[in-house]
Amino acid sequence: MTFSFFKKSLASPLRDETEEQRRKRLKRLQWSSFIAITLGYSMYYVCRTSLNVVKKPILDSGTLDAKQLGVISSALLFTYAIGKFVNGFLADHSNIKRFMATGLLMSTVANIVVGLLGFITASQAVVAQTAFFIIFAVLWGINGWAQSMGAPSCVVSLSRWYPLSTRGTFYGFWSLSHNLGEFFSFLLVGGLVGLFGWQYGFIGASVAGSIGFILILLMLHDSPESKGMPPIAVMAGEEQIEDKKQHSVGVSQKEVLKNPYVWVLALASAFMSVSRYAVNGWGVLYLQESKGFELTTATQIVSINALFGIIGTVFSGWLSDKVFKGNRYIPAVFSGLLEVVALLLFAFGGNLMWVNILAMVLFGIAIGVLICFLGGLMAVDIVPREAAGAALGVVGIASYVAAGLQDIASGLLLDGNKTLVDITDGVERYSYNFTPALWFWITAAVLSIVLVCVVWRKACRITISE
Repeated sequence: MTFSFFKKSLASPLRDETEEQRRKRLKRLQWSSFIAITLGYSMYYVCRTSLNVVKKPILDSGTLDAKQLGVISSALLFTYAIGKFVNGFLADHSNIKRFMATGLLMSTVANIVVGLLGFITASQAVVAQTAFFIIFAVLWGINGWAQSMGAPSCVVSLSRWYPLSTRGTFYGFWSLSHNLGEFFSFLLVGGLVGLFGWQYGFIGASVAGSIGFILILLMLHDSPESKGMPPIAVMAGEEQIEDKKQHSVGVSQKEVLKNPYVWVLALASAFMSVSRYAVNGWGVLYLQESKGFELTTATQIVSINALFGIIGTVFSGWLSDKVFKGNRYIPAVFSGLLEVVALLLFAFGGNLMWVNILAMVLFGIAIGVLICFLGGLMAVDIVPREAAGAALGVVGIASYVAAGLQDIASGLLLDGNKTLVDITDGVERYSYNFTPALWFWITAAVLSIVLVCVVWRKACRITISE
């Protein structure tokens, strides 16, 4: 497979059709592409978060320890961080259907291989388990790179298919794919693990990935130009803006790298990612270890944050477009404060079911908004349209390096605060003290708000690039 396979489609000759026919065809292709990136990326998330659900069963089986699981999780996040930066720049030049489908196919294969190897390793000696750890870490690193091909493709698709006046709204609706994917993962993967064992969690994720791969191939379209239509800026009457800001893709991408506000927003997203991935990655184990919930109940409680995140995500772009006239800072700061409150409630609110459910409801709504704004839209807003993927790449590398460091730090904090409680059949069983890790997650959430406020103070000086 050569790089030409991924090259952006050439413009097709304009079709001979009336304005009304073109408008209807544009609407149909817009919705087809939007459904493909939303549902397709949610399947990306199932293939990414499958490990989060199976940590406790893996620990209990003695196959891996908390430190090894932290390394494996961070392998995905580090390669994802680098890949999101690189692939963000590549996506601006790419055929996004092929680019996105290839990434999900790679992720699907990684999941099924880990699941199958898990069956072989489960009853084997320490040497086999060590080999499994190494192979698992390598495959999860490859999975991270594959995952990084998804979000840039989606954001570039939104930029190519939607005008500025509605981009925030549809970006918000698309961002619910994060929450849908996490929700599907906790329910599907968690259900399979509870019924059949942790290996089946990875097998189930690979099935979800296969469905998403087919959906992308059938429904995603590269650009309006590839379908015999003018660019979306021309059809939306934005050609004067485009003429004024006309640059090559390469020049526009360099401007992104020199924009200090993009980097501050990227750092704010990085701290938000620490708390987000901490709860999603370690929340199930925390509820089991510190609050005594069973696996099924713990996964259901944590999955609530993904479900309610849909509410925050769906309405975030629409509210900022219609109510706040494009101002993302007010809802972003409010959501950051809500996130801190939710984390404090989750950490110190006790063992009552309704308290923990409330914490996840609030956390989900807050993170849903922040994923939309800090996760890309605020940075995309202040760069040229042809460099949308590059802006997402900058935000992505900061966010997921931080998320990867979180996994290592959380694993070390847990491993350094554990107590031996039982030895059965040579397998040591530990109890983990989560308090140091919890304060680490809460502090990161607070720092994220501070950085958003720093950019907000300068917002009046930022000239929107489009």
